[in-house]
Amino acid sequence: MLSRQQILREVEELMGRYCKECFLHKHHKDEKGRRYAHRFCITNCTVGEKIKEMGKRLT
Repeated sequence: MLSRQQILREVEELMGRYCKECFLHKHHKDEKGRRYAHRFCITNCTVGEKIKEMGKRLT
């Protein structure tokens, strides 16, 4: 099992690689607002789903 620090590093790496310059997030944020874009990332994006899954392992 991964330690808490390892999981957090993996999440940071995923976000840095895929989320930082995400076109979809920027598009949704500009078109429908920040809350919609955030909700989209958490519920519909494969990277967001992976991050959510990793977050569950922290608790």
